Amino acid sequence: MTHPTHSAYSRHPAKPATPVKPGHPTRLTDRDPIPPSWPPWLPGAVAGFVGGVLAAGLGLGLFAVLVMLLWISSPYPDSGPHGALHMAASLWLLAHGVEFVRIETLSGVPAPVGVTPLLLVALPAWLLHRAGRDAAEGDGRGPMPTARSAWGGVVVGYLVVGVAVVLYALGGVLRPTLTVGVVWPPLFVTAVAGAGVWTAYGRPGGPLPPFVRRALPEGVRHLVANGVLGAAGRAAGAGVAVLVGGGALLVGVALVWDGALARASVLELTEAWSGRVAVLLLALALLPNAAVWGAAYALGPGFALGAGYGTDPLASSAAPLLPRFPLFAALPDAGAGTPLHWAVVAVPVVAGVVVAWFAVGVGVPRGGGSGDVGDPAERGEVWSRGRVAGTVALAAGLCGVGLAVLAALAGGSLGVAVLADFGPVWWQTGSAAVGWVAGVGVPVAVGLRAWRLRGPRGEARESEVPPQDAGKLWPASWSASWPDWLRLPRRRRREVSRVAEEDAGLEPYDFLPVDPVESVDPFAPEAAGVGGFSSPAPPLPETGAAPQAPPGVGSDMTGAAPQGPPPGGGG
Repeated sequence: MTHPTHSAYSRHPAKPATPVKPGHPTRLTDRDPIPPSWPPWLPGAVAGFVGGVLAAGLGLGLFAVLVMLLWISSPYPDSGPHGALHMAASLWLLAHGVEFVRIETLSGVPAPVGVTPLLLVALPAWLLHRAGRDAAEGDGRGPMPTARSAWGGVVVGYLVVGVAVVLYALGGVLRPTLTVGVVWPPLFVTAVAGAGVWTAYGRPGGPLPPFVRRALPEGVRHLVANGVLGAAGRAAGAGVAVLVGGGALLVGVALVWDGALARASVLELTEAWSGRVAVLLLALALLPNAAVWGAAYALGPGFALGAGYGTDPLASSAAPLLPRFPLFAALPDAGAGTPLHWAVVAVPVVAGVVVAWFAVGVGVPRGGGSGDVGDPAERGEVWSRGRVAGTVALAAGLCGVGLAVLAALAGGSLGVAVLADFGPVWWQTGSAAVGWVAGVGVPVAVGLRAWRLRGPRGEARESEVPPQDAGKLWPASWSASWPDWLRLPRRRRREVSRVAEEDAGLEPYDFLPVDPVESVDPFAPEAAGVGGFSSPAPPLPETGAAPQAPPGVGSDMTGAAPQGPPPGGGG
């Protein structure tokens, strides 16, 4: 029996449904995740705040676990659990670039500690990047939060925990310097969280936001619009990677060369296995610093081993009385440099070549490995010689800025008096990087551009070069003096063209005539006729006769085609 209210003939019809206001849920399972009275940015900001707090707490917890394990396993603990926790908080702040002052020293004079182990920066950077990415992606159940709300929430949540850790660390032996603590950590958190949000949006490379474009000078806006700044940034990143990688290679070779001295320093520092593990962990955390020092050494300025002591490829002064540490075994001996020391200039030379390669790869793309720059539609995008050289020069400046920042983070003070100046000088390292990359990269980029634009006879292909570049490439006489093996690709192209010319005189081979098909669908039944044979073709306009059909199609068993009217008898 049907319910009365469900029948169209019921004496008691159902009451009309109450109209639903726009924006209100229509069912219990279709409720809005955000109440109408809340601002739309609030859920994303709250989720970002929680993610920032969790990222800071996880990093601090990992440092605390590591320090507590070393404190428990140490046979000579000199403090209680509160001292170990203060040390963990200090290490977490040190990973964010905060400098410290050690108040308990043998001389009674507070000693600054300003060298940041760069490997420690990797953990909070990864956690921050992941928090920013997750906050921007959302939980998938509601609308995707805006980039500003997610980014702001992560930054605020992380900095709130950072302020609490700074206040806690002020009661320990290593006390943070507030003048540096209010500068580096906010910049670090802002940049890394922004990179995470950018990753969540797919790393877009479109135009900059309007407020950013208005804040930039006109010249910088022009560089961003024509793609020079992006190409220079990628080339500068490659150059910094080559310089730091070359410095790491130099440090590794030096440690292998003096491996016995490095191993002896680990054994002499402490007899307990927990102490040796701590020394090895500290050396591992300082390996990126040593790579930056090696890059500064290869660039020429070198680095300081104390106030008044330094080392570079030309000469090395006698180092002061340094503690026995594994990484100090890689220091060069005192005295004048040898050809083996001078060979380190290969590192900045390779960096300049790599920067030039990246810049030319954007301005003059390679087309199929045959020297072509692409199809005719893309030939107008070839950059001029001045634009390529300017891109390399801009990349050299950005590379110098990157090396200067790394040198400032990798060096610092380890005490007073002699140890007040330790590591590379940031402005000298950055200036040397600019000089090396620009001096090597600009000529290499101009030559590589000319090589990619060469013609079949070693001349510049003016049709593929913008009009402002005409007559500015290498003369054709230079390529005429090159060895034959350098012109093998072009000779192969000439051979192919000669074979094509010979084949052009032959009579072309054609298939037997096929009746035209009226249907546009090749798989339709009417397109192939009955049995897969072509349908009869209409008579030609000139003669009125059907074209000659191939043997076996529309003919008898002998294969003879039916005779039509003689030519010229169209009627």
